[in-house]
Amino acid sequence: MLLQQKQLQQKLTDIQKQLQQLPEGKLICTRCGNRTKWYRSDGHTKTYIPKDQKPYASQLAIRRYLLEKQKEYQTNLDALAYYFRHDSYNSGKAEQLLTYDSAYHSLLAEHFQPVSQELQTWESSPYNKNKNYPEQLKHKTCKNEFMRSKSEAMIAMSLYVQKIPYRYECELKLGSITLFPDFTIRHPETGEIFYWEHFGMMDKSEYVKNASDKISLYMKYGIYPNDKLLVSYETQKQPLSTEQIQRLLQFHFDCQFQ
Repeated sequence: MLLQQKQLQQKLTDIQKQLQQLPEGKLICTRCGNRTKWYRSDGHTKTYIPKDQKPYASQLAIRRYLLEKQKEYQTNLDALAYYFRHDSYNSGKAEQLLTYDSAYHSLLAEHFQPVSQELQTWESSPYNKNKNYPEQLKHKTCKNEFMRSKSEAMIAMSLYVQKIPYRYECELKLGSITLFPDFTIRHPETGEIFYWEHFGMMDKSEYVKNASDKISLYMKYGIYPNDKLLVSYETQKQPLSTEQIQRLLQFHFDCQFQ
């Protein structure tokens, strides 16, 4: 817990440094039909931001995002004083700006794009998707996709925020068998391909057998866990946590989390 406290304090320090580089003021987005207007508020008056000043509006949007993150980390830091788990106090308001607020998402999107233009193109290009059971796609992500589980949406959010390009349920042929990995991922620096499978019902014996068979199939074709295959698990009593996701991303891509 002391280590977690130290990490949270460092995150708050890092955010404060970033905020010092951004303009003061609060971004206000208003909508009229399909049109969105941006305003800067100083707490008393609103000033209209023209469309040709989108970079300025984006900076204010990033400021809002970081301020929400700052609140979350401070809440988590306070929670540690009472010996509660980190996740119980994570309100996720910063992520809500990316997932549910379309006005903020359009301004923040460029901030989270992969650095490489080639990887941006790969991520946004059409691909063969899993067309089975479309009625199960209920969980909206920050890229306006819909996924089959809340846990998959959590993974997608972490990949997006870390600027790691991915495709959801993209067709993969291994010999005569066609799979649709939960995520096909490109390394943000090298472009290498990785796969991520999340197994969400590991308290059911038949599901465990199917998961084991699937991992064995990957290994048969040289795709091994802890190498090119990321694997996460959960049960009803032990759901997937953000810490599990972060550990995998740190191990494979050396990601740093605020």
